[in-house]
Amino acid sequence: MIKLVDVNKEFSGKAALKHIHMEIRRGETLAIIGGSGSGKSTLLRLLIGLIRPTSGEIWFDEQEVSRISEKEWDKLRLSMGMVFQYSALFDSMTVGENVAFGLREHTDYEEGKIQSIVREKLHLVGLDDVEEMMPNELSGGMKKRVSLARAIAINPRVIFYDEPSSGLDPIMTTKIDELIVNTQKALDVTSVVVTHDMASACRIADRIAMIYEGELIALEPVERFRESEDPRVQAFFHTLQTMKEAGR
Repeated sequence: MIKLVDVNKEFSGKAALKHIHMEIRRGETLAIIGGSGSGKSTLLRLLIGLIRPTSGEIWFDEQEVSRISEKEWDKLRLSMGMVFQYSALFDSMTVGENVAFGLREHTDYEEGKIQSIVREKLHLVGLDDVEEMMPNELSGGMKKRVSLARAIAINPRVIFYDEPSSGLDPIMTTKIDELIVNTQKALDVTSVVVTHDMASACRIADRIAMIYEGELIALEPVERFRESEDPRVQAFFHTLQTMKEAGR
């Protein structure tokens, strides 16, 4: 569904991504992991068209998109949903208005249909009767759920998640992971999850990609990734385990 061919990205002459070759399969959940500054967020920004590659090609189905116009990108983004790291809800809007935002901006649906879709998507993420609440009345986990409901309101073909477990406790992180898995199954979408949480990546993903100093050093099914003998992958596992133990 999505393919990157020899993609490079530089900022002020410094390489942020180097010769990335990657294919994201239709209907799978791919987790992209890496340490801070590794390039995983840059890769996400490329995939949603916020920045352009310095060189290389990015394909969505049969369309090469690295050089298309912003107007063409706006049209393409209608097939994408985005769940932001800190939910990015509009504070001045109710929950229902947040979820309905994309529908009102990009469709000519009647208000009754919009309200029906809003209730349907909120129910899908486990939130009923919250349309009139304001974002400041919600817990962190509820905000993530509303953000996901907004992302799926337009029935996207692919959903991008930017650090979905950031700021959540372990119990809520597990619940959000379950929600990602259940959403993928219910909607049969392709999911791309950028995360630093190795345990979360293993729970939700079909495959895991690891970015290290701008290079794609691993792209494997979860079980094979766990067994990787690459010292950089093992070092990442060790660092995360050390951080986890230090937090106890």
